[in-house]
Amino acid sequence: MTISMNDGLSRRGFMKRAAALGLAVPAVGALLSACNDDDEENGEAAAATEDDAEGDDHPQAAEDEDGPSTDAVRIAKDPADIPGPITRTSPEHVLVELETVELDGWIDEETSFRFWTFNGTVPGPMVRVREGDTVEIRLTNNANSQHPHNIDLHSVLGPGGGAEATTVAAGETRAFEFKALHPGVYVYHCAVPHIPTHVGHGMYGLIVVEPEAGLPEVDKEFYIMQGEFYTDLRPNQGGHANWDGDAQWREQPNYVLFNGQFQGITGDNAMQAQVGDRVRMFVGNGGPNFVSSFHVIGGIIDVLHREGQAEATHNVETTLIPAGGSSWMEFNFDVPGNYILVDHSLGRAIDKGGIAILQVEGDENPEIFNPLDD
Repeated sequence: MTISMNDGLSRRGFMKRAAALGLAVPAVGALLSACNDDDEENGEAAAATEDDAEGDDHPQAAEDEDGPSTDAVRIAKDPADIPGPITRTSPEHVLVELETVELDGWIDEETSFRFWTFNGTVPGPMVRVREGDTVEIRLTNNANSQHPHNIDLHSVLGPGGGAEATTVAAGETRAFEFKALHPGVYVYHCAVPHIPTHVGHGMYGLIVVEPEAGLPEVDKEFYIMQGEFYTDLRPNQGGHANWDGDAQWREQPNYVLFNGQFQGITGDNAMQAQVGDRVRMFVGNGGPNFVSSFHVIGGIIDVLHREGQAEATHNVETTLIPAGGSSWMEFNFDVPGNYILVDHSLGRAIDKGGIAILQVEGDENPEIFNPLDD
């Protein structure tokens, strides 16, 4: 099997996005009341500093410093774009080919940023193997990269999780093998110094090691990861956002995102399901610094595998996902509507973009949820 290459928040800006999300304005009014129309003036972002370890991080940005990059593309990973469940009953040799790519992408609808990625998306591809598999990781650094990169997989039993064995300069390829001995869900990320800088540019993903017996059958599966981005622009200020090393040092990101884009899994890009579906989510947190208080508004986590572990707990409202950690969870959705996924440290969701939507379509179910007229 081969994993191949994929292709200051203003009040007015938030109100427009709230309408797109289907959020009731009264429900967010209390949160908005604290927002100042002039917050750009009152909370100027820190001036950009040089990259902590490797100098200028956006050498290919647009020449127009007042506008976004002319080369910006969508980098937000489609949450439904994942390999399907494993049905084979014996271990195999699995080849996973990844490429590290540096490119300008949309961090919000009006702002570009120089992302560092696995295979051109944030997060990188979800890797899926079976307990007992021998996994060959082949990592290529794109010839146009300005920095060395590597991969550290938390599922690996061995020095550096494979980081030293895969450290590659631009245009190089290196590889190693490991035995997938422990089932669960694990983060992978770049571990080239300065590690927080590489992770903070979007270099992370998940590897799922299915148990020998496989996972229970579900109707839909999705893949999302949270991460912080330390930039010199706030959401929707527009232009090309530069890396802000001083903000990273102070652990004060202007963006906290799912899949690398401000509200990037909403609207036309929202996840889709039907009433009655059993849904599984693989949820990771690239960090590099914050713990996520992951919550689905209107949903209860029926089955939760905390920190990606094989053992499950049940009926959970909000779960903590550590930086560099993950969880997988299952839900039933019996009522139609928009289900809002947030980091329940709510300033990150409302102001910094950590919101995603699961749209559930189907017939109403008044026995479970029934709005009453006044």
